[in-house]
Amino acid sequence: MTTEIHGTCDERFTAVRDTFAKNFESGKDIGASFCATLEGETVVDIWAGTRDAAQSLPWERDTIINVYSTTKTMTALCALVVADRGELDFSAPVGKYWPEFAANGKRDVLVSHLMSHTAGLSGMDEKVRGDDLYDWEKMTSLLAAQAPWWEPGTRSAYHALTQGYLVGEVVRRITGETLGTFFRKEIAEPLGADFHIGTPAECDSRVGELIPPDENTSLATPGAKPDSISARTFRSPAAKAIESRTVDWRRAEIPAANGHGNARSVAEIHAVLANGGMAKGKQILSEAGCRVALEEQISNKDMALGIELRHGMGFGLPSESAPFPSPNTIYWGGWGGSVAVIDMDKRLTYSYVMNRMDSALTGDTRGAGLGLATMAVVM
Repeated sequence: MTTEIHGTCDERFTAVRDTFAKNFESGKDIGASFCATLEGETVVDIWAGTRDAAQSLPWERDTIINVYSTTKTMTALCALVVADRGELDFSAPVGKYWPEFAANGKRDVLVSHLMSHTAGLSGMDEKVRGDDLYDWEKMTSLLAAQAPWWEPGTRSAYHALTQGYLVGEVVRRITGETLGTFFRKEIAEPLGADFHIGTPAECDSRVGELIPPDENTSLATPGAKPDSISARTFRSPAAKAIESRTVDWRRAEIPAANGHGNARSVAEIHAVLANGGMAKGKQILSEAGCRVALEEQISNKDMALGIELRHGMGFGLPSESAPFPSPNTIYWGGWGGSVAVIDMDKRLTYSYVMNRMDSALTGDTRGAGLGLATMAVVM
């Protein structure tokens, strides 16, 4: 059965459109969107399929959906903006901005440790899930009181849900605004981008439904012992994918996981980073401020994910597990398959967003295949 592909695609990128169509024809995709920008211009903006679990409602141009950890790229961008304004020093202790955080052996934890998943707070001692995730004060207070699980700065373990509260609270302490509010006012609205961290009620009618993978599949490294960093990371905080369909999940600000957007908004926002800080005629960052994201913080086998990773300032860098051809590439992906990639050398961005979730935590083969087809045009 042939799937109708909607949107626009520069003729140079026909292979991208074909790859996108094959994802549907093979049954890998049910509803999805893909977008690429080059030199600040949108060259691919396509979507197809259905947006609901019953497969009865078409995926529209303005359909948005929870992209899980692709949200982290927006949170990192907010921190880069605050730093570029001279208000945030990544090399400073977190306690400089958030005094309560310095408790329990965390006096020397740096903001850069939060950005690179090396702060020792990949999970929480207290078991939290569900409604707790919507309580900003509870989550940040618990993290401020907790002792790190390892010496900060020495190893990474993916801060799957905690990173958003940690970075978000630093941004809040400096700017006086929640991460979602700062993102909306300083990034999304100036760029006319349809991405939300704390999604308003007026968007509800066009939010797609995620179709979860097997909820019984552990997100910890296979074979991880119950007391391992990996097992503890995903035990608390914990979230079920089905919760993404609830109003409470959408309204909350969970800056590591509950951003709602589509491929267009993700790719067009990150065109800022690919083009020296400017997109759609708006200067959001300086070029030097963009390149801070490329500064390697650590390269190691991540204790939570069990794979080799290089972390820059808030983004992943090319590595054994992410062999991008251009060295000045930054990226991250979300649980289920969404992904955002920024190639500063080629001034290229691309994003894939979908509703049928794979079990992968940071992107999967569908987005990777579309990325390869895209890069083949520009390399």
